[in-house]
Amino acid sequence: MYAIIEASGGQLKVTEGLELNIDLVDGGEAKPGKSVKFDKVLLIGGEGQATKVGTPYITGATVTAEVLEPLVKGEKLRIQYFQPKKGSRQRTGHRQKYTAVKITGIKG
Repeated sequence: MYAIIEASGGQLKVTEGLELNIDLVDGGEAKPGKSVKFDKVLLIGGEGQATKVGTPYITGATVTAEVLEPLVKGEKLRIQYFQPKKGSRQRTGHRQKYTAVKITGIKG
């Protein structure tokens, strides 16, 4: 069984047992093992089952996940700003922070 949920500003296809990184939960202060619930379920499907499509969400459908690590740092991005013939150069960086979760159940 799989579901498509709306999380972290986008749509994610999830199945039970899948580990993924989402936006910070509780500001990175969540305890490992804490349960997280996703209510914005767009689609539920699977082998041998009828596919349910929401308009835009399926009422009563939830996806539950368990926090594995409360704070995971993403890849460092380097940003360079340059204006030719102006003598202007600037280098900055950014490193996004995530929470690692494992999908434990799909209900709907």
